[in-house]
Amino acid sequence: MDIILKYFADFSPVQLEQFGKLEALYKDWNEKINVISRKDIDHLYERHVLHSLAIAAAFEFSPGMDVIDIGTGGGFPGIPLAIFFPEVRFHLADSIAKKLKVVEAVAAEIGLQNISTEHTRAEAIKNRKFDMVVSRAVAPLKDLWNWGKPLLKTKKTETDLQPGLICLKGGDLAKEIQESGTRPRVMEVRELFPEPFFAEKYLLYVPR
Repeated sequence: MDIILKYFADFSPVQLEQFGKLEALYKDWNEKINVISRKDIDHLYERHVLHSLAIAAAFEFSPGMDVIDIGTGGGFPGIPLAIFFPEVRFHLADSIAKKLKVVEAVAAEIGLQNISTEHTRAEAIKNRKFDMVVSRAVAPLKDLWNWGKPLLKTKKTETDLQPGLICLKGGDLAKEIQESGTRPRVMEVRELFPEPFFAEKYLLYVPR
């Protein structure tokens, strides 16, 4: 938890309590349903929560926005972002039902009111539009963009942030970006959070 407070200072008592409960909840659930690797569970706040919050450090989501987290897994980046932006609605989608069971249990336990879940593949979602698509290391950029673009609204949000895809990725992305046919804005996570773990980890933003 300390590593979160190293970079963010303006949390309400409710937000602090919600963030503070995550470690025990995820450790408990991970014993039943493995959603976080064994080597990462002891570094939950750095490797999952703070990593997810790189999106919040780089982008301002305005109240009333609708954001979809594609392939949310155990709830990352969706749950940390939903705590950070309590007035933004987050829809967490995954094709594996048991992972969403963990998401729903954690959200209920910490009193998170601004998330919904859906057991589905992103490409199967119809008749819904979102201000932003977020994702964390789920699939190649080409696939994420093909899934995400049809889900995006066309108009800008109140903050003039163009609807688009924001994804967290790692490693050498040159080939992946080239194959995607997109021209993302690429940011180094380590420039936001100068911790060794974030070397070669990136934040990509593809506006619609």
